[in-house]
Amino acid sequence: MRTVAVVGASLAGLRSVEELRGQGFDGRIVVIGEEVYAPYDRPPLSKAFLAGTLPAEDLSLSDEDFGAEWHLGVRAERIDPSSSSIHLSSGEVLHTDGVVIATGGRPRTLPGTEALAGVHTLRTIDDALALQADLRPGARVVVVGAGWIGSEVASTCRSLGHDVTVVEAAPVPMERALGPVLGALCAELHADHGVDLRLGIGVESFAHNGTRVTGVVLRDGSHLPADVVVAGIGMAPATDWLHGSGLGVDNGVLCDTGCVTAIPSVVAVGDVARYRTPSGSHVRHEHWTNASEQPVVAVRNLLAGTTLETFRPSGYVWSDQYGIRLQLAGDTSGADEIAVIDGSPDDRKFVAEFRRAGLAIGVLAMNNAKLFGRLRRQLVTA
Repeated sequence: MRTVAVVGASLAGLRSVEELRGQGFDGRIVVIGEEVYAPYDRPPLSKAFLAGTLPAEDLSLSDEDFGAEWHLGVRAERIDPSSSSIHLSSGEVLHTDGVVIATGGRPRTLPGTEALAGVHTLRTIDDALALQADLRPGARVVVVGAGWIGSEVASTCRSLGHDVTVVEAAPVPMERALGPVLGALCAELHADHGVDLRLGIGVESFAHNGTRVTGVVLRDGSHLPADVVVAGIGMAPATDWLHGSGLGVDNGVLCDTGCVTAIPSVVAVGDVARYRTPSGSHVRHEHWTNASEQPVVAVRNLLAGTTLETFRPSGYVWSDQYGIRLQLAGDTSGADEIAVIDGSPDDRKFVAEFRRAGLAIGVLAMNNAKLFGRLRRQLVTA
């Protein structure tokens, strides 16, 4: 293997480049990135960067180029495994022996808002800058979606003095990951800080003046005045460019347990990778830790030409909301018991375990990083 193309100048893409060099690959590495920016850290976009307290240069993930060729502001438009080539938006055709797909995803948008000013998603630096410019003094903000991103944006907007309403179709925020009781606690965080939280109700339509959003109409008929609307409703994996490639695509790039696709010279990492678990199901994760961890295994298997190692996720996610650090690790989906083992939710400082058949499979902490770190290392994994 003499040339490896890394498609996606993301965290997962950068970690893949680092692993290629760290695992002894001394050939040609070509990185293709649709954005004009070198790899940067996305979590601060909804927090310090949006608040204006962190400059763009501090988002950079690395000052090294690792001897790679960086093609930034260029899209990969098609991959042709039969000729081992990738066709780029610049017109160039790149011939390569191996490919790391790290294209991440695109935020889901709210139907009916495509032509409206004042409606935002948050995935890139440019997204954050556009939202920041719209957050003028006194702006009324409606956030659709009370997941990690939506909650962080709501928190930041409140810290900037804006009136904020969060709309969530589920009965409680983050119910799938946390369950109804701990999800309700996250709802209380919003209420603690003066956020109007509308739960169990969806969006019907958007009011506007012809060009700009002026409000959000909910399915119960209520109307929320809005100068700014932010969609925090998840993302779709960026796989359109793989059409006709012969690679399996189904809510992400389908991979085996080691992040290897049906073509052994192609692996996928990060938000775009939907890998098979030891139990046989396929899963895809959309968080920072996964994007950082997967390349270690994927690159090892790519260089070996076969799957030697299985990826085992840590399931670690964190979020900063209203000055509180939330940390979650493990697979909470199979829990049959949730127990608070330290502190008190009323004090907004506690640790809870998710258990299955008496064994700890997940842990959630609020403002208790030390105990969380210890318990995280003791989790039972599949």
